[in-house]
Amino acid sequence: MKKIIIVLFLSALFSVNSMAGSDGKLSLSEKNDPSNVKDCFEGVNRAVFAFNQGLDTALFEPIAKVYRKLPGPVKKGSGNFVTNLSHFATIPNNILQGDFKMAVTNTGRLAINTTVGILGIFDAASGIGLPKYEKEDYGQTLAKAGVGHGCYVVLPILGPSSVRDAAGSIANISGGDPWFNITVRNNTTYVKESDYYWSRGTGGIDFRAKNIESFDNLEKNAVDFYASVRSLYLQDRKQKILNSKKIIDTQDDSDWEEISEN
Repeated sequence: MKKIIIVLFLSALFSVNSMAGSDGKLSLSEKNDPSNVKDCFEGVNRAVFAFNQGLDTALFEPIAKVYRKLPGPVKKGSGNFVTNLSHFATIPNNILQGDFKMAVTNTGRLAINTTVGILGIFDAASGIGLPKYEKEDYGQTLAKAGVGHGCYVVLPILGPSSVRDAAGSIANISGGDPWFNITVRNNTTYVKESDYYWSRGTGGIDFRAKNIESFDNLEKNAVDFYASVRSLYLQDRKQKILNSKKIIDTQDDSDWEEISEN
């Protein structure tokens, strides 16, 4: 029954995607240009955006501010741990995109950081010449296969997305994310369903804590905060799709100390 619901939902999403306009003749860059993405459900999107903002003000931002007060090494370790888990979803997407060299690199990072780095708390792989690259997801894989964004959507709690990226997220819980399969589907004595949601939540709080000032300044200076967030999301997705091999600088404790002083 669950699989039937997922298939029907994906069919509906791609039906809406086709209604958003034909983009078969556009280049990869043009398909992902923010100006070519329609906000088909703006009324609903703005309502969900307002709900998310209220939830952020009441829950996520306060937690992020408390998280900031943790010692730098603790925050760095938790960020490394979550980043290491993201390789479970990145590696299949590397393979689907035909980037086998990157798949080998990320597999090496996952193996080394999980063992030598103690479950990913320490980024041992970067120290031996395996740098950290941008994460890959199924939305990016669909984009590189020629699927356009379709309509822009705002998801409850999860925030900005698009028809294509939402379909990519569904792929994660349909067997595409090995970490989801290990935890939620198997739910063994050693790895439980709660571990998946805990790791996702920690990743979200870590991101929110690093961007408190950025979001506050954007909200303060934007004429239309909703439109600014939409534009920022679509621009970020375009850059990630066109520049997926970007190396991410390894973060050290001083980065967190600098934030805490502000």
